[in-house]
Amino acid sequence: MQLPEHQVAVVEAASADEATSVDALAAATDLPPETVTGAVFELEDEGLVAVSERVDETVVLTDEGRDYVDEKLPEIRLYEAALEAGADADPVSMGQVIGASGLEGGAVDIALSNYARKGYGAIDSGELTADPDADPDADAEANALAELADVDDAPVDGVDVDEATLEGLERRGLLERRESTVREVTLTERAVTELMAGIETAETVGQVTPELLTSGEWADVDFAEYNVEADAERFEGGKGHILRQTAERVKDVLVGMGFQEMEGPHVDADFWINDCLFMPQDHPARTHWDRFALEQPTHIDDLPKDLVERVERAHKEGVGPDGEGYHSPWDEDFARALALRGHTTSLSTRYLSGEEIGDLEPPQRYFSVEKVYRNDTLDPTHLLEFFQIEGWVMAEDLSVRDLMGTFEEFYAQFGITDIEFKPHYNPYTEPSFELFGTHPTTGELVEIGNSGIFREEMLEPLGVECDVMAWGLALERLLMLMYGFEDIRDIHGTLCDLELLRETEVTY
Repeated sequence: MQLPEHQVAVVEAASADEATSVDALAAATDLPPETVTGAVFELEDEGLVAVSERVDETVVLTDEGRDYVDEKLPEIRLYEAALEAGADADPVSMGQVIGASGLEGGAVDIALSNYARKGYGAIDSGELTADPDADPDADAEANALAELADVDDAPVDGVDVDEATLEGLERRGLLERRESTVREVTLTERAVTELMAGIETAETVGQVTPELLTSGEWADVDFAEYNVEADAERFEGGKGHILRQTAERVKDVLVGMGFQEMEGPHVDADFWINDCLFMPQDHPARTHWDRFALEQPTHIDDLPKDLVERVERAHKEGVGPDGEGYHSPWDEDFARALALRGHTTSLSTRYLSGEEIGDLEPPQRYFSVEKVYRNDTLDPTHLLEFFQIEGWVMAEDLSVRDLMGTFEEFYAQFGITDIEFKPHYNPYTEPSFELFGTHPTTGELVEIGNSGIFREEMLEPLGVECDVMAWGLALERLLMLMYGFEDIRDIHGTLCDLELLRETEVTY
């Protein structure tokens, strides 16, 4: 019997008495595992070997997980810093504890999102408390990291870690599961018989070359057969994040409704973010509890002088014969302070004032789908940064019916037809109302946006002499209504579920 050289090597290395894995055969024959796998399938077709398969699942720590073995989990570092600051007795400023912990960048978000979840304490209104009875030594995730630190590709059923903890580490990106198909080979009686009779190595060609073609030798050689049904290595190609895909879909819808897109800075002066919106400077939303101020630089250099004067006058005295203003202090230095924008309405004030692209004549429609930043408590519906769908329409004689009709038309493009409205108060719109949609899984009403007609006290300093209706909608909440997500951290941030992102298709 004649066989190709690589098949002969596999038959001679395999056994009829016990199963031998493909990896073991590859080591014994000095052949690549993929070559041995191909030979095994070919030999199986010839009835010379029997092949059995099983799927082994192993776990291994990621680089981030290994870092936390040495440095401790961020939430534990935050808890230890909180105890040092006395947060087990009285609430302590969250910023003070974070600074003392040494946490930076994304580690801060990770610590805050897991701190209360694990019972280390509570975070409320920018202050942090610590539970004196919490025990970091009993932290299941920290102990699991220590257990897995010295092993690579440990079998799941061989590690002393419960499944719930493994799933938690996997969601956090601290652990990877790997599935591998293990193929084991056993010689059949026919193979044993052929080996006893003697198997010869056949001369086969695995690749057509120019020399074979030009010489005509291709007609006389034996070509190796290829098994096109053999398993190939799985490849996870990249794709756009579902949040980004949906943002692009939102843009397409709004452009189709006649809107133009706005652009502007993520870091801006409080003047554009709040003062131009007729937000009093002593409003709670303008304290360090709710906004992210910049350490360097701290203030903007240039603001339009005439506009600053008109905005200051509106705050102090009001607008029109019946306007009263706030009768509260107004400080230009405070207005120049730089911060991460808490809403993209800062873009609207820049455009409406004519500062961004020049004076605009009605009618006009503009929108943006951009990130905003707020010092909120993390939970299934709130993040420190998220996407806001900003929009406004400038025209004569606008009404609430126009605004509601715009929302109904917009959300219908995404299959959402049960929008509900609730009266609301905003310093910069009157009338104002919030929007709600029904969650497809829980049946609960989910707040999805805020809107209204801009007040005269806001528009008059900007030089706008007609009506402007405006809104700020949450892109992540739109995804919740479209796909049934119950926790936006599954799709956005450090706890995001990669498998869910790979499998979820954008709805059109």
